[in-house]
Amino acid sequence: MKLNKFVPFAMSTLLIGGVAVPEAVSAKEEVKAEVTSDEKAFVKVEGTIEGIEKNEEFILYTIKGKEESSALAINKETLIFDNTGKKVELKKGDKVSAYTHADKPMIMIYPPQYTPDVVIVEKDKENTAVVGIFDDEMVDSYLKLQLNIGDSTDISSISGNKVKADDLKGKDLLVFYKETTRSIPAQTTPEKVVVLDGNTVDEDATVEQIIEDDHYMVDGVKMVPLRLLAEKLGYVVDSTGNGAIISKGAPSYTITRGQKEYGYNKSLLKFEVAPELLEPKKTYVPVELIDELME
Repeated sequence: MKLNKFVPFAMSTLLIGGVAVPEAVSAKEEVKAEVTSDEKAFVKVEGTIEGIEKNEEFILYTIKGKEESSALAINKETLIFDNTGKKVELKKGDKVSAYTHADKPMIMIYPPQYTPDVVIVEKDKENTAVVGIFDDEMVDSYLKLQLNIGDSTDISSISGNKVKADDLKGKDLLVFYKETTRSIPAQTTPEKVVVLDGNTVDEDATVEQIIEDDHYMVDGVKMVPLRLLAEKLGYVVDSTGNGAIISKGAPSYTITRGQKEYGYNKSLLKFEVAPELLEPKKTYVPVELIDELME
């Protein structure tokens, strides 16, 4: 389901539980809460589309927010819905909310540029759509929101895999709802929940197919997913927290994100471009390493 991805501009890469109370309120109504989280799963930017620029790899939408302008690089993988849950196309004048996974790397350019996972067109004042990660209690503490999945809740996934309520815990979710309780966190029975699992890979895909379908171009270098390809080639991948050790028998590689230097057995070699997290929880390395692993 993946398509080739290219990062624009400077780096040539993207960069860019609960206390219930009886009274329910509109999702749009301001509800004060004190629940906080140390980190957010998705970065949200809002604004009105003012400009549209097309190229071969993506469409760049310039949006004007209350304080600053931003740019959204939209490709065929970007999910676009209105806030009632219908798939729509973006056009000039639309008021939008764009959600980009917080783990995606970003460079500071002006205006800030994002490659969002989801874009919501705000059409209906009675409806709200949010994107987040919900824990075992179905709470996203950053959003201050708890989900109570009901029999009427429409549950689906981007991949097309069948999912049920228990499958939603710990997943990236796109949630559509109307009313919330006056509680901390606020609670809602959503009308629709979409699991954002579109990055699943065909187990029968060849190394060549994976590289073709899942890569970024960074400063002219093709960057590909390390773990996926190394394990496909029979290597064991052990995470180090900021990289990984790749091994299969005697050969052993030590990769560190953000560093061009990497270890091969007792030797120290150097990449042209440093490995990086170009997608949430996925380290990408120059394709030359995969070529080396295949020898």
